[in-house]
Amino acid sequence: MVTKENIIQSAKKSLISQSQSIAKLTDFIDNSFVASVELIYNCKGRLIVTGIGKSAIIAQKIVATMNSTGTPSMFLHASEAIHGDLGMVQNGDVIICISKSGNSPEIKVLVPLLKRFGNKLIGITGNTTSFLGKESDITLNTYVESEACPNNLAPTNSTTAQLVMGDALAVCLMEMRDFKAEDFAIYHPGGALGKKLLLRVQDMLDTTRKPFVNPDSSIKNVIVEISEKRLGVAAVIENDKVIGIITDGDIRRMLNKTETITGLTAKDIMTVNPKTIKSSDMVADALNILEDFSITQLVVVDNNEYKGVIHLHDILKEGIV
Repeated sequence: MVTKENIIQSAKKSLISQSQSIAKLTDFIDNSFVASVELIYNCKGRLIVTGIGKSAIIAQKIVATMNSTGTPSMFLHASEAIHGDLGMVQNGDVIICISKSGNSPEIKVLVPLLKRFGNKLIGITGNTTSFLGKESDITLNTYVESEACPNNLAPTNSTTAQLVMGDALAVCLMEMRDFKAEDFAIYHPGGALGKKLLLRVQDMLDTTRKPFVNPDSSIKNVIVEISEKRLGVAAVIENDKVIGIITDGDIRRMLNKTETITGLTAKDIMTVNPKTIKSSDMVADALNILEDFSITQLVVVDNNEYKGVIHLHDILKEGIV
């Protein structure tokens, strides 16, 4: 009978098996790995990654990672290659071929064709004495003792090992290229990640809603300003500089403590030295400040000039989390 406990134990067994297989890969990181990284780094063309079956899926993921981290790459399906797709391989390209056994019929057909073009071939295989292992210019060992599959059939540990080896190559290439977050943003302009890396405060600052009052403004005028601009805050401006802010929370606290607002002015209830940010700063940095200080608004100031207010809700609407 299958029970919750059986399911949990099976999942844990699978994860432990895969993690142990990955850990053993460190024994295979040697001069061949160094040579592979240097070959790809010095490549004048593109990186072509090919495979068959589950290895083809891993190849596609490696291509995606390489492209997003500064190594121009293309996926070549091993079976489609011999039906016309070999035309994508150009002089100067480096090829990675992935196969657990290294002896698949498609691989045996493809490898000689790839070598005919004179391109350098890196083989990623769990069998270094296989056809692929022997025919490759450089061989990366991804041997695993067994699969996580209870029948030792479904590719699990072996494909994870291939994927991790590809990631290790990508990370080393990033470091060699001094690939920074700014570079990463160039290749990820869309979605939440792109916004986090590219969006600046000035890009989402609504200058038509710029709430402010004078230090001597009455509380009534403060409340009206906060209500009209609908940002939950008003900056207190004196001599063209921000000297404080008043939030709707400040208004509520004042009303709880005071019987009458007659005679009270903005300077009596404002918070001095408010948290500020520059319009050229990243929105992600603004979000960090808001979270660190448990506040919902930041005053935007450039060279002592008040530019407006950025609100937590506006940032969250952009999907930056």
